[in-house]
Parts: sequence; structure tokens; C-alpha cells
Amino acid sequence: MHNSTFTVPAEKRYFEDYIAGSIHEYGSIAVEQEEIISFAKRFDPQVFHTDPGVAKKTIFEGLIASGWHTCGLMMRLFADHFLPKTASLGSPGIDELRWNKPVRPGDELSIRVTVLETKRSRSKPDRGIVHSLIEVMNQDRDVVMSMKAVNLFLCRQSS
Repeated sequence: MHNSTFTVPAEKRYFEDYIAGSIHEYGSIAVEQEEIISFAKRFDPQVFHTDPGVAKKTIFEGLIASGWHTCGLMMRLFADHFLPKTASLGSPGIDELRWNKPVRPGDELSIRVTVLETKRSRSKPDRGIVHSLIEVMNQDRDVVMSMKAVNLFLCRQSS
């Protein structure tokens, strides 16, 4: 495993630029109380996400972000910094999504992406598959969320 940043900007990145074992860190993004409440009222209306007063009396002892909101914040950083701008073909899914610690108003989140495996598609040689571990960290570098992602990227050169 080695720490690295890409040598190619996201606008010019293709499958070949993603190296197994490489680690990339990006951030940060602020967690705002109003956004926590607004998101939760629409998508995850549990009191520890929607009502700061009532949330104080829950096991979380205060307002926390929905895990799905945390996924959205992660996705913003992932799309802005890790995914190739013209070669991304989407994702067939994720595995092992975990919400490890509560995310609270005022937290500053960042992501650490470890490229676990890359392989060129045999059936469609114009693309490759990148498996990554995405860890979302708060300002104390505690991992608050993790997941394994599968992404499809166009290749720079067909084999």
C-alpha cells in the first residue's frame, strides 16, 4: 500500500490511472444542522435526526445526521475528487456499508479512498472495474462511515 495522489487531473483520468493499493484523501465538507434536519424531514424522519430538543433525550444525546445524509456528503467528495470526469460509467452497487459513529452538526468530514482491486472487463474491453474502500472521517479522523464501492470506468486505450 502506498499513499498517493493522482498524477492526472480528474478531467483526464481513465481506468488505467487507478492503481490497486493507492490511497487518496479528500475533504473537507461541513455538516450543517439545518441541512441535517431538512434532509431527515424529507427522507429519514426519526426524532434524533429532526428535533434537536428531543434528540438530547435519545441514546445519541443530541442531533445526528441520517446515515443516508452522510452517504450524500461522501458522494459529493467522491464525485468531485475521485471519479473521472468523462470516463465514469456509474456503479452496479456497494457492499458492506457501515455507519460506525454518529455524525453531528459542526463536524467536518473527509474521505479516504483505498483502491482495492482493478480489472479490465473481458466482455467489454473498453472499460474496467475499480473496487475501492471508502472511509468517511470526521475532524478527529475517526471513521464515521465506511463502504466498499464498485465503479466502472472507460479505458484510455482499448486492448
